[in-house]
Amino acid sequence: MSESLLLDGVILGGFALVFVLIFRRFGLGATLGYLVAGAVVGPQVLHLVGNAESKMGIAELGIILLLFIVGLELNPTRLWALKKEIFGLGLMQVVLCGLAVTGVVWLSTRLGGSPQHFSWAAALVLGLPLALSSTAQVLPMLQSAGRLRTPFGERAFSILLFQDLSIVPLITLVTVLSRNPADAGGPPGWLLFLYTVGAVAGLVAAGRFLLRPLFRIIGNMGEREMFVFAALFTVIGAAAIMESLGLSTALGAFVAGVMLADSPYRHELEADVEPFRSILLGLFFLAVGMMLDLHAIAERPFFVIGMALALIATKALIIFGIGMLFKMKWRAALALGLLLSQGGEFGFVLFAQAQHAFLIAPEAASLFGAIVTLSMATTPFLMMITQRIREEPIIAGERDGPTADGANALIVGYGRFGQTVAQMLIAQGVPVTLIDTDIEMIDIASEFGAKVYYGDGTRLDMLRQAGAGEAELIMFCMDGDQISADLVKGVKEAFPHASIYVRAYDRRAVIKLKGAPLDGVVREVLESAVKMGRMALKSIGVDQAEIDRTEDTYRRKDKERLRAQVAAGDIRAAREKIITQHERESALPEDEASVEEPR
Repeated sequence: MSESLLLDGVILGGFALVFVLIFRRFGLGATLGYLVAGAVVGPQVLHLVGNAESKMGIAELGIILLLFIVGLELNPTRLWALKKEIFGLGLMQVVLCGLAVTGVVWLSTRLGGSPQHFSWAAALVLGLPLALSSTAQVLPMLQSAGRLRTPFGERAFSILLFQDLSIVPLITLVTVLSRNPADAGGPPGWLLFLYTVGAVAGLVAAGRFLLRPLFRIIGNMGEREMFVFAALFTVIGAAAIMESLGLSTALGAFVAGVMLADSPYRHELEADVEPFRSILLGLFFLAVGMMLDLHAIAERPFFVIGMALALIATKALIIFGIGMLFKMKWRAALALGLLLSQGGEFGFVLFAQAQHAFLIAPEAASLFGAIVTLSMATTPFLMMITQRIREEPIIAGERDGPTADGANALIVGYGRFGQTVAQMLIAQGVPVTLIDTDIEMIDIASEFGAKVYYGDGTRLDMLRQAGAGEAELIMFCMDGDQISADLVKGVKEAFPHASIYVRAYDRRAVIKLKGAPLDGVVREVLESAVKMGRMALKSIGVDQAEIDRTEDTYRRKDKERLRAQVAAGDIRAAREKIITQHERESALPEDEASVEEPR
């Protein structure tokens, strides 16, 4: 048994590595690589690994961990601010897309394209699940693009969250329509609703009165292994409670994350859970690929491909219309429609429920599972093909692309950070070229006499067009965590004579830049936080010399800690360098000037 598991793990891991690297190399994303790898090693092609259902059960923990991490990013206040998007945008999407896709499924029967005759009940339990998109696919795409916390990302997440909430009424609907005598004694829908409310309230109370004190005790102990164990226990425990009530496990994990979002342990928890999330989510897509019924596709290729295309077109069109109704720009609404146009992982769960309820045949569940998988595989292609359409156009005479004008400095990102950097350079007579993709910012800047060129400053061809080959300085001042070590290496190789500086979102972003040929990296809130600390000390009567000494002490220890973290590639390194209530240094370092800013 153990040998079989180890062998399966080696085969799955090896194929996943090869296919993900290939698909990433061609810009198609990791998800498609996992799906294809799973299909190749599964029973339909090479038959190297079997029993995909059991692996799916373990891999679904990846979705649970993903929702927990997303919950950590949304404290209750911010979540409440999204109520209009969740219950307005989300509700409209599920209802309208569900009914429209139900109509498409029912119509396929009437037109003779379907391999089976679907009753209206069967069409409903097939169409409504197809309205749900893939949280496991969409959220990582938003995270990797740095768009999860943008208005666009929040709208996409709001829809996905409501879809997760809708699992309860959809399961209830399947139970109500069930033809299986064994389902007659199941809990009524109103009781499931009460279970949901009670479970969420219980998780909220547990988060406030049990989890926070628990993590405080573990934090004081300084045991990293216990922190990891407690984090996984929290996620799995919340999911298990929801599962025992017949509710969404992912919803339980999300609520647990939200309850800890404004705690001081949020970043630690996120760092501990993230590696498990990545591995298990990859295994989930491998299992989905393994479960892909290629024989069903081979027997009914026109129906499967046609239904997948109809699903994508229907959902994209409806979500586009809903986005326009919510006053989104048409390009953003189109991007939202395409991003959420695929079927989702909860479709497999609901199809199995419908099969158990004798509403659809096993062949139909297999066929529509293949349709969901095929639709998921198209998303990376759709986003890549439509990139130019979704980008804001460059209007000649108003938003010009950058040109080489002999400037000594290139500043990419002209927001609140980039504006300050640019004005300091201009004050010393340094010629500056400004690049940004925010149309509104470009227009506002022009009103103040600043010429900002439109373009993606992370592209080498755009930097070359802007004159990076002759520039002495290239400064990336964009918001968020968009700069990687590989990008910096590519820029340095292309423009070796330019000094490169990067604005980093936080310590994690600095660690991610390990090994990059940078001339300087600045954490965006460090200096303002130090200044407020100085103001606070002065206001309570601390002597000026003592304030200077305190700042020097903090900066030295912070730099030492950051060096250790970068060297280890782990934000938990050098915890002893944090100044605590029980520690107070009495002397400055002997040679403060020798401490350099970490590269």
